[in-house]
Amino acid sequence: MKRTTFTHLSRRAALWQSLALAGSVAALSGAVMAQPAAVWPTQPLKLVVGFPAGSSPDLTARTLAEPLSQALGQPVIIENKPGAGGNIGAAAVAQARDGHTLGLMINGNLTTAKLLNPATPYDPHQDLAPVSLIATAPLVLTAAQSLPAQGAALFSAGQQAGTAWSYGSPGVGTVAHLGMEWLKARAGWAAVHVPYPGNPQVINGLLSGQIQVALLPPGLVMPQAKAGKLHAVGLTSAGRSALVPEIPSLVEAGLSGFQLEIWNAVAAPKTMPDAHIQKVAHALTDIVRRPEMRQKLFNQGWQVAGTAPEGLALRIKTDTAQMSHIIQKQQLKAQ
Repeated sequence: MKRTTFTHLSRRAALWQSLALAGSVAALSGAVMAQPAAVWPTQPLKLVVGFPAGSSPDLTARTLAEPLSQALGQPVIIENKPGAGGNIGAAAVAQARDGHTLGLMINGNLTTAKLLNPATPYDPHQDLAPVSLIATAPLVLTAAQSLPAQGAALFSAGQQAGTAWSYGSPGVGTVAHLGMEWLKARAGWAAVHVPYPGNPQVINGLLSGQIQVALLPPGLVMPQAKAGKLHAVGLTSAGRSALVPEIPSLVEAGLSGFQLEIWNAVAAPKTMPDAHIQKVAHALTDIVRRPEMRQKLFNQGWQVAGTAPEGLALRIKTDTAQMSHIIQKQQLKAQ
């Protein structure tokens, strides 16, 4: 009887030990499973700009970097990869697989890059994900100081000059390039295209006499125009702009129906998880709509947009249609 009782008690003790051990293992497993996943971003973010330091996209990127770093809790490092109208930088973003690379891009990088040049090493619609449309602006038809300052007189001079005139742009496929081709068709010009790495070099070309005209962002043109070194002839907007209310539109100068905008936006590799894209978009939207940030971008020649990814996707779609029409009509190809 005692032996039976002892055996019975031993078995009960073993059972309780097994249950206790199982409970400990389950509790430990539950604790491990309950540990939260690392909050993204887990390392510094890279913001690639496909244009040189001092260019309009570069200035925007550097304006956004610090507040974006504060919002996401990681440093934001600007990396300039200039060339091919920003497409070298855009390709680097499209091919990035580190989960922490973004790009500050212009219209052409996200719309017609592949259409204009089939050899472009990325497809903007297949390899890049929209994050946020940051800001928009009209362009300024800018002329060298030796040329007429008024639109009608400049149009007439350009017709007489033929191929003796050249125009500059920050690269093949940029809005400045396509816009000038559209303007040439409308104004009867034959000016020759000279691509540069970025708009600062375009301005230097105008100042040195290497080129005669260009379409440029207001923020870069106006200091030179106010100093009397270049002529700000007219805007590519339907009417006057709050950015530079003293400058008439090209419509006022007689170029009816000529309306064009540049914009900059943040995009990500298509492989970036949607939750991460939404997190960046939310932060950027909040940042650019702050009064002090709105003023900073305005001073650089931009009007704030600050959209969700869906808003940028819609703008890409509409601008692709407009730019594609110009490319086909002018039979443009990458040089």
